Amino acid sequence: MLGFCHAIGEFGVVLMIGGNIPGKTRVLSTQIYNHVEALEYAQAHWLAGGMVLFAALGLLLIYGFGQPRNGGRP
Repeated sequence: MLGFCHAIGEFGVVLMIGGNIPGKTRVLSTQIYNHVEALEYAQAHWLAGGMVLFAALGLLLIYGFGQPRNGGRP
């Protein structure tokens, strides 16, 4: 789950190696970058807020399924 969440937010490798090919290598983080470069801050804020909610949901899932099932006893 952590690897998946990291891949969703990947920015540097996609931008440097994969480029920003529409329909092929565009990920959410590069889309936020494109909105900021075009001075479209409202769209960038909505996408960034969505990423924060996705990260919070991912952490809740990790901690929810990672709890011991025997009441915390070793």
